[in-house]
Amino acid sequence: MAGDNLLGDFLKARRGRVTAADVGIPATGRRRVAGLRREELARLAGISEPYLVRLEQGVDRHPSPQVLRSLARALKLDADALAHMLALAGPDLVPSARTEVAADVLRLLDAWADRPAYVRDRCLDVLAANKRARALASMYEPGHNLARAVFLDPASRRLFPDWEEVAAQTAAALRAEADPRDPRTAGLVAELKTDEEFHRLWARHEARPARDELKRFAHPVVGDLALRRQALTVGGAEQQVIIVYQATAGSPSEAALARLL
Repeated sequence: MAGDNLLGDFLKARRGRVTAADVGIPATGRRRVAGLRREELARLAGISEPYLVRLEQGVDRHPSPQVLRSLARALKLDADALAHMLALAGPDLVPSARTEVAADVLRLLDAWADRPAYVRDRCLDVLAANKRARALASMYEPGHNLARAVFLDPASRRLFPDWEEVAAQTAAALRAEADPRDPRTAGLVAELKTDEEFHRLWARHEARPARDELKRFAHPVVGDLALRRQALTVGGAEQQVIIVYQATAGSPSEAALARLL
């Protein structure tokens, strides 16, 4: 994917999502574009229109952080989207040399015996999981890819009552965390684009890493669970993320979680 116009595609997609009304531009006549015109974005960002054209066409792929922050303000990007845009304009991918999970991290997963916990990489591949995570869902088995499970396995729509929300979060996390210049990421995205909903979500260019959020499950054995998700980066292996699910103390979800094994 090194030859792809990643930054330009991002800028064009996000420009198309900002309306003139969003930035206080008065409506005058019929507009032929859904979002901002190039000249409007260039003016708002304080750059020339020809320079914006070069950015969108991929002629200039490494603008300064100052230019990117000006574009982010004009496009009303949040901190996650800005971080993603800065990464797209940054240096080429340096592959991570470490893919195995350290023994002390494996012991930590097993120590959390009362709650589901697993380790995944930035491409959403599951690297390790404790017994309760594997009992919660088959997608948490090591070797599975979470994005592939959410979009290509019909069982995920039964597992997640809020499947649409989970799907949007998954696509946004994959874009924010995986390096799109990595051939492994490119292959996964190409496979996922066979799914219509992923294709639609991916085209929105939303970028948001995993957050500490509430996630609902409809487990086929123990019933409904509402679990708080925590995302922790592994020190010394920043390409790895520990995900831990917890139930509120004394809640029906805690009782259901205890019955999971």
